[in-house]
Amino acid sequence: MNDNRKPVARYVVALFFTGVLLTHQIGYTQPTPLPAAPIRPVVDDYFGTKITDPYRWMEDMKNPELLNWMKAQADYTRLVLDNVPGRQAVLARLTELSNAVPARVSNVMRLPGERYVYLKINANENGASLCIRQGLGGTETRLVDPAQLKPSNGQPVSISYFQPSWDGKLIAVGLAAGGSENTYIRIIDVLTGYETGETIDRARYGGVAWLPDSRSFFYTRLQQLPPDAPNTERQQKSRVYQHVVGTSAEQDRIVFGHGVDPAVDVPPTLIPRLHTYPNTDYVLASVISGVGGAKTGYVVSLSAVGKTGVDTPWRKLFGPADDITDAAPHGDDLYLVTHKNTPRYKVIRTSLQHPDLAMATDVLPAGKAVISGGYVAGEGALHLAQDALYVQQLDGGLGRIRRIPFQKTESPSDVPLPFEGTLFDVRADSRLPGLLLSLTSWTKTARPLAYDPARQRTHEVGLQPNDPHDKLTSTMAVREVNVPATDGTLIPLSIMFKKGLTLDGTHPTWLNGYGAYGIPSLSGTSPMITAWVEQGGIYAVAHVRGGGEYGEEWHKGGYKATKPNTWRDFIACAEYLIAQQYTSSKHLGGLGISAGGILMGRAMTERPDLFRAVGIAVGLTDMLRYETTANGVPNIPEFGSVKTEEGFKILHEMSAYHHVSDSTNYPAVMLGTGINDPRVDPWLMAKMTARLQAASRSGHPVMLRVDYQSGHGPGVTKQQRLTTFADAIAFLFWQLGHPGFQPVQATKHTD
Repeated sequence: MNDNRKPVARYVVALFFTGVLLTHQIGYTQPTPLPAAPIRPVVDDYFGTKITDPYRWMEDMKNPELLNWMKAQADYTRLVLDNVPGRQAVLARLTELSNAVPARVSNVMRLPGERYVYLKINANENGASLCIRQGLGGTETRLVDPAQLKPSNGQPVSISYFQPSWDGKLIAVGLAAGGSENTYIRIIDVLTGYETGETIDRARYGGVAWLPDSRSFFYTRLQQLPPDAPNTERQQKSRVYQHVVGTSAEQDRIVFGHGVDPAVDVPPTLIPRLHTYPNTDYVLASVISGVGGAKTGYVVSLSAVGKTGVDTPWRKLFGPADDITDAAPHGDDLYLVTHKNTPRYKVIRTSLQHPDLAMATDVLPAGKAVISGGYVAGEGALHLAQDALYVQQLDGGLGRIRRIPFQKTESPSDVPLPFEGTLFDVRADSRLPGLLLSLTSWTKTARPLAYDPARQRTHEVGLQPNDPHDKLTSTMAVREVNVPATDGTLIPLSIMFKKGLTLDGTHPTWLNGYGAYGIPSLSGTSPMITAWVEQGGIYAVAHVRGGGEYGEEWHKGGYKATKPNTWRDFIACAEYLIAQQYTSSKHLGGLGISAGGILMGRAMTERPDLFRAVGIAVGLTDMLRYETTANGVPNIPEFGSVKTEEGFKILHEMSAYHHVSDSTNYPAVMLGTGINDPRVDPWLMAKMTARLQAASRSGHPVMLRVDYQSGHGPGVTKQQRLTTFADAIAFLFWQLGHPGFQPVQATKHTD
């Protein structure tokens, strides 16, 4: 990367020689003018509609002019935020809250023989390590410490995923540097603690599925491309390979995926994966979109996969029209989750040998609760244990697990939970009874739990020390309300504030929202929320359409042509907070992250008067050009394509960049990006920053925050996360009028 710092230095030095103290300037207006981004209009014709793009030149992330401009913006933002009174105290408090417990444990996996594998970060550490122990009371062994794996460029390394072999003697670990998600696999020998020696690159999608020999596994791998390949090709045409431990990855065989088998259609934009199971000789194959949605499924015997010179006899189980989102085999039975004609989903069962979805048995019929799994890769709603099929549900935003025994003489039941909240890290093993899970809520920190079906009880596994944070959150009031949208639909709104707070419309309020991919916004504690509420702020989450709070119907209510519901639901929630005297427009801030950038960007451009401050982080803002990026093409199923007239109209409507109006009084805005972001290219935030800086006439700052050691969010270190929290809190409290974050008014120099 060309990082010519000479012009940057001039811009930074200029901040200090303007005759007015910086602490005075940031109190009421944007500091010393930043270098204005040159306007070089490009006009596109979309089906007879001409659209002018003033900053098309910024889309080249190798352009030194852009990189210097972004660096000047980033240095300026850093100076401003560091000089906001209260920020350092907030960072210290966030650090104190984060380190209040000796260690935090997550992703717990139980193996036969009472071995436990998990991620753990100690209070004095910056990233999670991979650990293992024999029995819950056994000695802990640290297998992988990412702090010891820094590459030559100094970017911090993090663990993306891990998967033990069936005998537990080897563990495949996915690692990536600087939040890039350019994941590579290393293999750890558990007995010795050493790596086996090989490195497998292009393994972003993971999909590690061990074979019964515990010496080989399937995994999904991106294609090898030349350096000058178009960005749009980078996430296409992935394939499944078979790796044998101890051999070079260059010897790995391709066994499934795009162009591998003429009898199996794997479109270039979809992701192929193979799934193996300890108690069956079958292999399931899934072909999925990286943004959710229905799958195509195939099955074959394990011995037939990838035979040299012979096409694997895959049998198709279901296709996209069947609306299947999860599948799990048990004996000759195949359990499936579908939303076909049932927007809140149901579980059905058919024969694995002779599947017939039309005649499938309803195992868990559709009901009030949504059948819904975790929201990271690989976490489905179905969890196969030795004793039962466990089905994850979402009931009014609260996690539930339904146990469906394999013994026909037993009746289905609910897994008892110690409190109501959000479920995640739900894991079962078909060789073991029961399951592991983690549970959290707005007022209770996450803790790993185990369900014992023999005793019919759920208990803490004891790996996570007690967190004094729970005592702090007990002083927080939580209100769950429903807000009428413009069309009368009731939108859930979660509101948190310090108990005893007088609601008089004067409190800084942070409203968050997302609304995409059918992903719900669920409860959970955070040092950020605690620190915000402790200072007298109100924190709220709008559960807008486009998310998955109420299943596929809720998702499709904020999807493509219906996408305006997403930001208008958010606007309705903002108006409710004002009408009910929680806050007022001059004290209201909003935040949208990633696809939430559509929500926040369009809410701000449609109602700039409603918010005093806005944050957009790694956000989708230019939807007409997103399709030109590596991750844009895979997102066509969720948002649409500019290559059709209908798609252009839909994307233009949701594109905040194209709805910024000149000479408008916009709120204060902070836009954030990670320079290694593989999902939302940093130039999207750069273009939006330039457009708002040129258009806004309010005098409120428009700033670009750039993290040069992170990407879209996955893989950030603890310090990066806490710094981001501190910046967000300081920016919002400063702009929303919190007295502890206002600069002392200084006098003008005359020298």
